Amino acid sequence: MDKKHTTTENVMKGIFWSAMASTLWGFSGVIMQFVAKNEAVPTQWFISVRTLFAGILLLIIGSIHVGKHVFDVWKSKESIIRLFIYAIFGLAVNMSTFYVSIQQGNAATATILQYLAPIFIVLYGLVFMKKKPLKADVISFLLALVGVFLIITNGHIGELSVPLTAVIFGLLSAVSAAVYYSVPKPLSKENSPFVVLGWGTLIAGVCFNAYHPFWTDAPKITPGIVLGIGGVILVGTIFAFSAVLYSLKFAPSEVSSIVDAVEPVVTIILSMIVFHLIPTPIEAIGAIIIIVSIYFLQRSHQKMGKNDPDIR
Repeated sequence: MDKKHTTTENVMKGIFWSAMASTLWGFSGVIMQFVAKNEAVPTQWFISVRTLFAGILLLIIGSIHVGKHVFDVWKSKESIIRLFIYAIFGLAVNMSTFYVSIQQGNAATATILQYLAPIFIVLYGLVFMKKKPLKADVISFLLALVGVFLIITNGHIGELSVPLTAVIFGLLSAVSAAVYYSVPKPLSKENSPFVVLGWGTLIAGVCFNAYHPFWTDAPKITPGIVLGIGGVILVGTIFAFSAVLYSLKFAPSEVSSIVDAVEPVVTIILSMIVFHLIPTPIEAIGAIIIIVSIYFLQRSHQKMGKNDPDIR
């Protein structure tokens, strides 16, 4: 087998596993809508359970991979500070705001709004680091605004097609996702990504449980709740994260990130099938505009050798 064929084959494997990760995240969003709406699980209880048990499972997997090095992330003050920023302002805020956005609206809209995270990464660089924006940044930002406007208003000025709280929390989830994807990068270069995510999730879980322990005011446990929470932890965290890490063995992140758009597409399609959510033509156009704008933004930065908006 020649080298060119091997390289092409590896790239295709990388794209496949990255697409699988995005598909699993899409499934997870729909499962969360089921838990939030059909089972009416309270936000604080759900997040306390999800973060605590996901963190424990991730650290078990991480310790299997690296053994005693699972504690290396705690060896420097800088790493510890970065880990807590990642855990609290990234993971904890992202998981809670995304869930509330789904609870108040629906998984499809919440996923599309969270998909705007690269826009906020670029805006952070522009405002706080005085980075000169690329022409693609401006175009992508304007396109994203148009897409968001079409989704939340259905094209009617002064009228929202989804609750305002769902929009606000969806945008907050995008901001926290920008933190979630950017802050831990130096940690992941020196430690297993499973370990970094595991400690971050466990810290978030401890914080949530300090405020609202999962054993207090628990809802009536039904098979639907058990399957739903188990699905979010396994499908949306363990399996999806494993798939995206496995994809990087075959193709670089800039190749894999091309298929990030699979997640909102899967969520929209599943929402149509499971919850009979039929987007209007205007909403569909808005979603497509947002997906195209983020793809355009990521590709332009990858060609320039910049990694700021690479959120996966």
